[in-house]
Amino acid sequence: MCTLIVAWHVFEGTPVAVAANRDEAVGRPSSPPAVVDPPPGSDEPRIVAPRDEEAGGTWIGYNGTGVLAAVTNRWTDEDREGERSRGLLVLDALAERSAGDAARAVERELRERAYEPFFLLLCDADAALLLSWDGRLRVAEFDPGVHVVMNVGFDDDFSVPERRRDPGERQIESARLLRAALAPERGETATAWLDRAGKALGDHEFGVCVHGDGFGTRSSSLIALAADGTATYRFADGPPCRTGYEAIDTRS
Repeated sequence: MCTLIVAWHVFEGTPVAVAANRDEAVGRPSSPPAVVDPPPGSDEPRIVAPRDEEAGGTWIGYNGTGVLAAVTNRWTDEDREGERSRGLLVLDALAERSAGDAARAVERELRERAYEPFFLLLCDADAALLLSWDGRLRVAEFDPGVHVVMNVGFDDDFSVPERRRDPGERQIESARLLRAALAPERGETATAWLDRAGKALGDHEFGVCVHGDGFGTRSSSLIALAADGTATYRFADGPPCRTGYEAIDTRS
């Protein structure tokens, strides 16, 4: 599973704050976040994102125009094969200059090729959208507040596949606990909230730092996109229960 937590228009001056755990096969190679410059002659914005070295995509990142994109698997009862990695959809989205344009680009791509089910978070200062795909595309628009996305749904909109009934029910409980625990406190800044979110993502009481046989939480991200165009990215290159977050230099 993976966990996405977004605080959208909660903190003054920081419209987008996201905390996320990535769960993946232990042997799947990846690289930590880095700056990806656009192709020469392109007007696409530069991207800051980690890299999935197996398929070439990413699971989370943001661009120079303030668009953040992050993907997680969606659990369904029906298996659907994909022609292309879902992580490449994240890069497609980050080539756009707004969350709305990113959503339209993804919708066009879904008409052309098959993808495995997913939830895709797209947000900037103007919109916070969650695209869910299981052969049919649905788009949810988030209101200002804290929202939690898991493999079985988001906030109070969940659908648990029968074949994953027990872990799905545990995800729902984790999502509700996280959303309650990460309600913003009076006077709290985005940085302080992300500090709390990072601790929660590594706290086994919430059940989202996963350790399994050949599979588990591989990394964790804390990202803040400010209204003035500045951004911060702190990355734990390992399970956050035992790996510290380090600031990513995004100036290069």
